[in-house]
Amino acid sequence: MSGGLIAALIAVGVLVLLIGYVWITYNSLVTLRVRVDEAWSDITVQLKRRADLIPSLVDTVKGYAAHEKGVFESVTKARAETISAQGPAEASVAENHMQEALKSIFAVAEAYPQLQASQNFLQLQGELVDTENKIQAARRFYNGGVREYNTKIQVFPNTVFVRAMGFTEREFFEVDDVASISEPPRIQF
Repeated sequence: MSGGLIAALIAVGVLVLLIGYVWITYNSLVTLRVRVDEAWSDITVQLKRRADLIPSLVDTVKGYAAHEKGVFESVTKARAETISAQGPAEASVAENHMQEALKSIFAVAEAYPQLQASQNFLQLQGELVDTENKIQAARRFYNGGVREYNTKIQVFPNTVFVRAMGFTEREFFEVDDVASISEPPRIQF
């Protein structure tokens, strides 16, 4: 075998390895991107479920506390904001507003013992708690997918070429107002 043939075989071998690496990297990034998109879809499904529960909850509370108009308006506004949020940043802001609105509606409910004893209210409250748990799980799954995806994009040598193939980092679903969670809530009995 001549030296030129050996060099050509080595060059072809390196080229095949490089093409194989790019192929595998591309396919794994597509898989991770689809997983992140699926996780985001799961979050939006749960946010929609919660938004669909809100009108029933508001109607139930309205029957007992009709004069609490401001509370109902803030809940309705937060619901609309949650439904229309596009992407993790907007959803995070909307989530903060929704949490505040739900706190206010449950504070109103505390003032009406007969409301708290209402089976309909208790059922809606239970469904809302279940939905909140599902939203938290969907957020964790989404953020885990984003972590894997972003890591795969940012590691060397992937970082050299994957952006040219259209892959860019995704945003984590983070708390918008860090100050609101910096201290534990105060519970008074």
